[in-house]
Amino acid sequence: MKPSKLLLIWLTLLMAIGIALGTLQALQIALPPSLPAITWGLLLALLALAAIDALRLKRLPAIRVKRHMPGSLALGRWSEIRLDVEHPFSEPLHLHIFDHVPEGLSFENLPLSVELQPGKISQVGYRLRPLQRGHFSFERCEINLPSPLGLWTGKRLLDVTDHTRVYPDFARLYGGELLAVDNWLSQLGVRQKQRRGQGLEFHQLREFREGDSLRQIDWKATARQRTPIAREYQDERDQQIIFMLDCGRRMRSQDDELSHFDHALNACLLLSYVALRQGDAVGLCTLANAQPHYLAPVKGAGQLNIVLNSVYDLQSTQRTADYQAAVSQLLSRQKRRALVILVTNLRDDDDEELLTAVKRLSQQHRVLVASLREGVLDQVPQSTVQTLDEALTYCGTVDYLNARNECHERLTAHGVHTLDVRPQSLGTELVTRYLSWKKAGTF
Repeated sequence: MKPSKLLLIWLTLLMAIGIALGTLQALQIALPPSLPAITWGLLLALLALAAIDALRLKRLPAIRVKRHMPGSLALGRWSEIRLDVEHPFSEPLHLHIFDHVPEGLSFENLPLSVELQPGKISQVGYRLRPLQRGHFSFERCEINLPSPLGLWTGKRLLDVTDHTRVYPDFARLYGGELLAVDNWLSQLGVRQKQRRGQGLEFHQLREFREGDSLRQIDWKATARQRTPIAREYQDERDQQIIFMLDCGRRMRSQDDELSHFDHALNACLLLSYVALRQGDAVGLCTLANAQPHYLAPVKGAGQLNIVLNSVYDLQSTQRTADYQAAVSQLLSRQKRRALVILVTNLRDDDDEELLTAVKRLSQQHRVLVASLREGVLDQVPQSTVQTLDEALTYCGTVDYLNARNECHERLTAHGVHTLDVRPQSLGTELVTRYLSWKKAGTF
């Protein structure tokens, strides 16, 4: 409980009057003898009213607050949180509300100011934007309740418990369901290469059309129907994609509000959505985290929800990725040939361990190493060098880039496909590579 502005104004006014009267008496200026007594009387009356008002404030019944919030939020996206506020008083009431938002969530429009009417439920809201993934609990809501005479303001903590989960940025994934896949991908900037030849999987029989190849003619069906019948093929389905997601210290770099690890999760979910729509199976395994996750490749739209619920609370760690151990575990679990996408951040200190692990994996699976590149590596070589510190930074960056490129070239020389991209472009680059390989039948 703290004094209101009204009480402070009255106290300041009476103190000013008292100081003025004391100054006049010190200057031996004649004053009515009753004036100091009146001033002290007003001060005592104000203190008595303040004490009574404070007691009445403590006896006021509780305000009822109910929070309305979604059970899941998307990382980095703004969401609206609504509060229903109701009071049992017979007079209108003006109060301030502050919702205790957990750490890791940013907010706007707090504290809230609301005018409550008797017998009615007032609804107010604020905006919430998650900056971290995981499970979050809202436990309390704070209100500043004015006293009946307006001399005090009482702070009350109300137990309003709610829970929500913050997932990777899945909002754009589900937004694409309203559009055709091709149109949606083109809006995201995905480049689909021209199809070469025909697909590899039989789709249906149909009448021969102008432009069809003679090799498409099904002679048995043609003989039965006594008209040219052609075979129609489609892109291969029922292929498998497995993401190997590095959760180690290399993925903790941060160019914007999202870390490289969060960008990698979003990219994996984006490609999962596209691959599942194409009829392929999607799985996931992690490395360099305390409890490695493994999801076997499964087809169907429901797999995306399973992946989301498996990775929403994953966090990067300070550990170093053990590629050999991760590859050994994957080879023991995944017997069928699949497209394995290793998402990591290749550094200049990578040695033969990564190359050996990837070569082992390539003997049974098709491997793509997606390496995330910090944004500063693109900015420093383009900057103007004028001082010694800038020159040292420039030379160090160029030397680091050269060593990093040598690592990529060494992988490419051994037949390993690589991507060297900015985190923000990882999703579209993965989808582009996936579609090109699928249409060319080179899984």
